[in-house]
Amino acid sequence: MKLEILPVQGIGDVTAGDDLAELITKAAPWLADGDILVVTSKIVSKAEGRLVEVPADGPEREEARQRVLAGETARVVARRGPTTIVQTHHGFVMAAAGIDASNVDKTHLVLLPVDPDASARSLRDKLLSQNKDVAVIISDTMGRAWRNGLTDVALGAAGIEAIRDHRGELDPYGNELVLTQMAVIDELSAAAELVKGKSDQVPVAVIRGYPGTGEGSGAKELIRDTASDMFSLGTAEARAQGLRDAALLDADDEATTQRALDIVRTGALRLTPAGPSPADFLRLGAETHRVRTMLAADGHRTTVVFDDAGATIEVIK
Repeated sequence: MKLEILPVQGIGDVTAGDDLAELITKAAPWLADGDILVVTSKIVSKAEGRLVEVPADGPEREEARQRVLAGETARVVARRGPTTIVQTHHGFVMAAAGIDASNVDKTHLVLLPVDPDASARSLRDKLLSQNKDVAVIISDTMGRAWRNGLTDVALGAAGIEAIRDHRGELDPYGNELVLTQMAVIDELSAAAELVKGKSDQVPVAVIRGYPGTGEGSGAKELIRDTASDMFSLGTAEARAQGLRDAALLDADDEATTQRALDIVRTGALRLTPAGPSPADFLRLGAETHRVRTMLAADGHRTTVVFDDAGATIEVIK
């Protein structure tokens, strides 16, 4: 496979209501069927009017930015100093909900498109009406957990499969691939950024030669669901959530710890007070709660029965 990555120059400043399909085809009349158009989300947002007016400077600007951030946030993932990592209403996990103040006048902030997949489909349909059968990827810049630096990823897509699934295939040594799913629209977004740049005013690139186009289900396919997200919170936020869960413990709570495995194997645990005094029974209650917390932290639901001689904790199978 031979790929070409071509910058689309001369698009100029985009404002609300602009027809991106017209701007792109005018700047790139050489666009051909089968090409993949990688469009920076910012010009999509500008064309769709996703701008918020804010003060140009001073504390009022930061206050306004915080209000906008709250409105774009579904949940806070982590905070450290001035940096806030959030999950947006789209499901993206990114710094400051993708709100951008670059390449726009100082009195505005640019928000992400409301529905990047729908925006990609709309742009693809308009280009199809002009006899340009191309795939569309809408990209934006994100950081990565555990790695320095930024890269572009796909927020929206149309006319291309988001994932290249190698599961079930054999490698050259005859081993079956069981986990390999390549996020090709992220890879193509990152490749396109190499010719777009951040300050060159080239918001669109064309990738030519990639054979894996098709209808696709959009970039939403790349969003990991809550059940399979092993790192859904920052360290401090996870600890705080664990403390809240422990404080509100009931038989339906689930969490994690390894220390209660012996109890899980036997199915029950009998606790008795150290002596007959009221203080001994208070300590028994505290110990019972601590053990149930440990079990709940490992995802095990329990019941407890108190009697005159102590407490019995049982694991709900």
